[in-house]
Amino acid sequence: MQLSGSTHIKAPRQKVWEFMTDPDAVARCAPGVESMEVIEPNKKFKVVVSVGFGTVKVRFNTDVELAELHPPASGTIKARGTGQGNTANVVASFTLSDVDHRATELAWTADVSIVGMAMRLMSSVTQNLSAKFFECMKAQVEIAEGVIEAPAAQPGFFSRLVQAIRDFFARLFGSNSAEAR
Repeated sequence: MQLSGSTHIKAPRQKVWEFMTDPDAVARCAPGVESMEVIEPNKKFKVVVSVGFGTVKVRFNTDVELAELHPPASGTIKARGTGQGNTANVVASFTLSDVDHRATELAWTADVSIVGMAMRLMSSVTQNLSAKFFECMKAQVEIAEGVIEAPAAQPGFFSRLVQAIRDFFARLFGSNSAEAR
């Protein structure tokens, strides 16, 4: 499956390059990343990724390599993952172009191949994951540049969530269950 796209980022090309070649930054934006281990700094990484394909969730143990890097203009990322009877191979390339001294155009292509039970479900999921990654990446770079503000954290979100879950179970099982915690 061939994917491609581009995004306009309000940041200098060097800042976008730094993000795209920083495995920790990429891992924060890549949907489903559970862990990342540096094998060879600035070159090879082991990544565990869980991807939901409809009702099926597959965990891939993935070897990732930054290859063919031409700072700060272009690069290629190669990944091979296996998990639960599936194999995924990805070769993604990106090119950074100056729009002006404060903006960059990031163009990318990816050749994604999945063999196994998840293969028939990959098209829409892969497009969705790519869109989420590039939205996050753009926001993170633009926040770092001060172009946009970081979204305000919802005060007490998790405590409200926990309370809602407790209330649900209390209603479901009666007040004794809520007290038994």
